[in-house]
Parts: sequence; structure tokens; C-alpha cells
Amino acid sequence: MKLSVAIPSSSLSDESAKIDKTRKISVLARACAIFRVDTIYVYQEGDYKEDTNLILTVLKYLETPQFLRKRLYPKMNELKFAGVLHPLKIPSHITPTDPKKINKGDIREGIVISVKGKKFVDVGINRLVPYHGKEKIGKRLTLEFKSNYPELTAKEIQLNEINKYWGYTVKERSSLFSLISEWQGSTIITSRKGKNITKEQLAKSLKPDEHVLVVFGSPDKGVHEILGPKIKNIQNTRALNFFPNQATETVRLEEAVMGTLSIINAHSIG
Repeated sequence: MKLSVAIPSSSLSDESAKIDKTRKISVLARACAIFRVDTIYVYQEGDYKEDTNLILTVLKYLETPQFLRKRLYPKMNELKFAGVLHPLKIPSHITPTDPKKINKGDIREGIVISVKGKKFVDVGINRLVPYHGKEKIGKRLTLEFKSNYPELTAKEIQLNEINKYWGYTVKERSSLFSLISEWQGSTIITSRKGKNITKEQLAKSLKPDEHVLVVFGSPDKGVHEILGPKIKNIQNTRALNFFPNQATETVRLEEAVMGTLSIINAHSIG
């Protein structure tokens, strides 16, 4: 089962300081990485252009292996508090820097660079890998090594060719309604107005061969309020309450994401 989540551009509306906004994004990214989220969709909800840029930038930055960040991310205001971010430590990040430890079949993220007119890929080791592909300078790509040290030849591969979790992608959508309407798979709306979560409800919503989208509302508005009357026009969607016995007045977004994905994960391996 492939799993994606949708969060609103207003996700940070309950935080005022940029450092706290940055910390919140870090928690969201960690939750998605822990539970193998394939794609994080950020849908527009209200006028939050600055927050949208912050969410998109920090999520992408965190997913990028540390050895590529200096090349891909120049100094920018959105990353002013990058020092408070917790590393994801996903498989694409946990890689040796010693070229002698590279084995045939190892997979690495890299970036295309030019040296004396020839293309190479910097994969974070003390040696550049020759590149003969069509990608432009500065392009990030994924390589699989075809030989051991000292040759270190590699071929470019696609993410769907990797048989383990490699990280999430980040995409922006103009509205939640358009995202759900175009979704090819099942959709779970997280809401206090939904049916209380049970094993039976999860079994109906989570199919092993489906791509599931889990939708979250904002700190100020639930998903039903965001969608309004349009919710009646959405197909293949279930509204579920993952916190039916909550003792707190509200459940924060980062808590909702962590808790919901944890329940889904427990069901999928149960």
C-alpha cells in the first residue's frame, strides 16, 4: 500500500515565530518519514503565501541528503532556523563517505556537476562519478553503482526501481477539492465529524493494492469546513475520527499526523 498525506498551506497558522513554524514542519516531516509516506501534498487554504513557501522549502530541504544541501540550497530566509531541524535519517541519507565502502548495487543520491567541460555526479564521497546522461548541470538524480571500488561506474535509475523506502516527494496543489477530485485511489478524511475508527472501518479504507491519500485540516478549520458543500461531490472517500475519546479540546496538526499514521501503520502490518 502506498500512502500519501495532504496538509493545508495554513498548517502553521497557530504559530507566530518562524523558529516555531520551522520546528513544526520538522515534526511533520519526521512523522511522514517514519511511516513511509510517498508524497506530501500541500494544498492552498487561505492567504498564506509566506507559510506555503516555508513549508515547501523546509520539507524538501529535510528530504535532501545532507551532502547535497550546500549545492542545492543557497542561503535563504526560509532556512534561517535550519539548525533546529531534526534529521530524517532515512536510507537515502545513511550512506558511507568512503568510496572504498561502495559496493555494486548500492544506491546514492547525487547532483550533476561539470568539471573541465565534462559531466560528473557528486554523490557525497571523495570521488566524482562520470555521467553520460542527458540531465543538466545542477540536476539531482539517483544512481545505482554497477561496479565496486575502484571503478565506481553507475547508472541512473528511477525511484520506483528502488525496493525500499527512499523518502517522500513534496507537491503543491491549488485546492483540496481539486486534489481529491483528481486522486486515483482511496481517500481518508480525518475529522471529528467522521465515523469512529475501528478495525472494520480501516479494513474498508485501506486496501493493500491501493494508493491511499490521508487528508488533514488546518488548526482553525476542519476538512469538512474547508471543502464546504463540495464535499458531497467527492467519490471514494471516507471520513474517519482517529481520536474518538480525546480528552483535549483540540488535537494539533502534528499530533494528528503522527497519531493517524501510527494507527494506519499498525493496521497495515497487523
